[in-house]
Amino acid sequence: MTRCIWVLVFLLTAGTASSQVLNRPTQSSTIDYQQPRQYRIGGIEISGNKILDPIALASLTGLKEGDMITVPGEDISRAIQNLWDQGILGDVDVSARTEGEVVYLTFHLTERPRLSNFRFSGINKSQAEALRDKVTLQKGRIVTDAVLNTTRNVVQEYYIDKSYLNVKVNITQRPDSVLPNSVNLNIHVDKGDKVKVGDIEFVGNEAFKDKKLQRQLKNTKEKRFYKIFTSSKFNRAKFEEDKEALISFYNSQGYRDATIVSDSVYSISEDRLGIQITVDEGQQYFYRNISWTGNYLYDDDYLARVLGISKGDVYDQVELEKRLTYNPVGVDVSALYQNDGYLFSSITPVEVRVEGDSIDLEMRVTEGPQATINKILISGNDKTSDHVILREIRTLPGQKYSREDLIRTRNELAGLGYFDPETIGLNPIPNPADGTVDIAYSVTERPNDQISLSGGWGGPIGAVGTVGLSLNNFSTRKLFDFSEWKPIPTGDGQRLSLNVQANGKYYQSYSFSFTEPWLGGRKRNSLTVSLFKTIYRQNNLGYYGYLNENVDESEVRRLNVNGAAVSLGRQLNWPDNYFYMSHSLSYNRYNLTNYALAPGFNNGISNSISIVNTIGRSSIDNPTFPRRGSQFTLSLNMTPPYSLFKDQKEGDYEFIEFNKWMFDASYFINVAGNLVFNTRAHFGFLGTYGSGKIGPFERFKVGGAGLGGGNVFVGTEYIGLRGYDDESVVNSISDPDLTYSGGIAYNKFVFEARQLISPNPAATIYGLAFLEAGNNFGSYKNYSPFKLYRSAGVGARIYMAAFGLLGFDYGWRLDDLPGGMDEKRGMFHFIIGQQIR
Repeated sequence: MTRCIWVLVFLLTAGTASSQVLNRPTQSSTIDYQQPRQYRIGGIEISGNKILDPIALASLTGLKEGDMITVPGEDISRAIQNLWDQGILGDVDVSARTEGEVVYLTFHLTERPRLSNFRFSGINKSQAEALRDKVTLQKGRIVTDAVLNTTRNVVQEYYIDKSYLNVKVNITQRPDSVLPNSVNLNIHVDKGDKVKVGDIEFVGNEAFKDKKLQRQLKNTKEKRFYKIFTSSKFNRAKFEEDKEALISFYNSQGYRDATIVSDSVYSISEDRLGIQITVDEGQQYFYRNISWTGNYLYDDDYLARVLGISKGDVYDQVELEKRLTYNPVGVDVSALYQNDGYLFSSITPVEVRVEGDSIDLEMRVTEGPQATINKILISGNDKTSDHVILREIRTLPGQKYSREDLIRTRNELAGLGYFDPETIGLNPIPNPADGTVDIAYSVTERPNDQISLSGGWGGPIGAVGTVGLSLNNFSTRKLFDFSEWKPIPTGDGQRLSLNVQANGKYYQSYSFSFTEPWLGGRKRNSLTVSLFKTIYRQNNLGYYGYLNENVDESEVRRLNVNGAAVSLGRQLNWPDNYFYMSHSLSYNRYNLTNYALAPGFNNGISNSISIVNTIGRSSIDNPTFPRRGSQFTLSLNMTPPYSLFKDQKEGDYEFIEFNKWMFDASYFINVAGNLVFNTRAHFGFLGTYGSGKIGPFERFKVGGAGLGGGNVFVGTEYIGLRGYDDESVVNSISDPDLTYSGGIAYNKFVFEARQLISPNPAATIYGLAFLEAGNNFGSYKNYSPFKLYRSAGVGARIYMAAFGLLGFDYGWRLDDLPGGMDEKRGMFHFIIGQQIR
């Protein structure tokens, strides 16, 4: 190809020499083609060329003036072939004249045309644009047979990949009316009908039925009317992968000798094809005796328990390799060694005897020396400072190598939210000569600052506008270095959040928070400071807004809420270093004017001073789409026990008194591929210290998406229950002791099946199906943890760096609430942010 390009350039730039290389002789003799004889070349002439340089063409023949050649003979045939090999000529002919012992050669050429333009016909505009990016046609390029064939093949492969197996491509040339020796190409495509897989048949299978084997072909499926979401197109490359998967399945069931004898793909009709696969299953094998050699650190019995394979188990090479080298859902044998520094260890299973259907294995262990971590290398962090990554790394220089610490570091880096969790690279670089290992971490930055500017209808509040800014990788250290404002100083892992919601002067809410995740820079001690202010105004009929401009201000109902909180958190090392604890001191001040918050409490000021103590554990591997791990939190929010020191009259809320217990647990298990099961349990209980009734603050409201029904009150816990209206699950009819809005106890259970659709960090998308059940109770004497309102449905989650997590669910309620409810059982829910309850 390089030679052809050089030749073309040479031909176009060699000059404008005359087409006659040497003058034609005036006299000539006749060549006797029956009697070959030698001649000396007296001259070479090129004719028929329009653009190509004649001197360059003459040199390509391999002949030159003065050469001795045999006429007729192979010399002229070789010269013609040399010209043909360039691929730039459509025809080559040669004539010869002799003058005694001298011969004069004339090469008559026909140049191939050049491409002026090309177009597609028979297909729509979007497909034509897609094909333009795939074909290699360029204006001015010589149109050769190879160019035409390559173009035809590219177009055919494009449609074959889309199941148009009968596609026909016809390329026609039309001379250009303006440019000399140039053509326009019309590439006409006749797609035909899409061809689907009609039948998949297996021959020779006795151990498994056809349906079982068909399920192993992940990318090759039969077309059936009930398979709405299953693609049945045929792709040869994917089919070859499926055949390998089929053999892997047989191997996993003990059929280690299974092979595919043959396969055939045949036409059933114009739009259907059939597939027949003939298999030789062979014999099923089982483990018999497993012995260990070369192991000194761990004895045979211990290694056998970790391996977890017993005599009589089905022989499964894939599972054996997993349990020896890497088991994502449990401990494997190599982890015992690598977590203790033995990076250079290896375990090789050897079949020492095959007798009948039984196999004896010998595990040959090479333990080697312990490896010490030498250097830590980091790459890819263009915005985040090195120290932010280094403080999360658990594989420190001088320590023994540990695979567990390596994986833990990856999860810690993913949890920061600054990097694409799917592309975090871990690369141990062993140095066997000195027994050390360098570890290279590679990350891919992704935007994680969020700006929100939205408007909506907030129920009784009316139209509400929201402006928010969340800076999740902020840097106060660079605040006064204006060269770091790009457009804001970033890279030190601090979080700054500002948010404003407003509906004129009828509803306003302001909040600010700042978090330093590593206070002091040495330990995982976090500090969070937050402030907020909320203003509600109602007219004399209880509506947000005024009926007219002449309403008396004394009749306006107001509720102002001001609050501040300071929180300190730290990571624990016991029971393990997945545990954390936090303590928060918060103060909320409620100022009521003609606002009926509770019976007998319309005016006055309430103060809430509380301490929130939280202990939790988190071992999930990815904050955006967890595949494995668990989370749980237990928190106690309590105020001072005022009622134990002084008598409080009913309706006296100057100092709010309560204690609130919350428990949340979540568990993730990776079932297969990107399919994950998630189970959750949530409990909440609100109490007081004395014998009085529990007040209106800090209660639970259950139902809907968990965002509140448009009248969001600061001192309330909103719990989602999809398939039901917002705040609808109160159990008010069956609970005569319910005095205030909201309950004092709730529990909720959730099961979700999640399937990752797109891991793209710009828009991570997964779908889900859910079953959930929950209830809310107004008094403890009516508390019944198994009396639950159930729902089911489907949904999707989209994580975008600029907006956070957005969710869409369709829930179907399975039970009726007391007191009746709208007959509509199904409803959509819109979710913002990660809902933990």
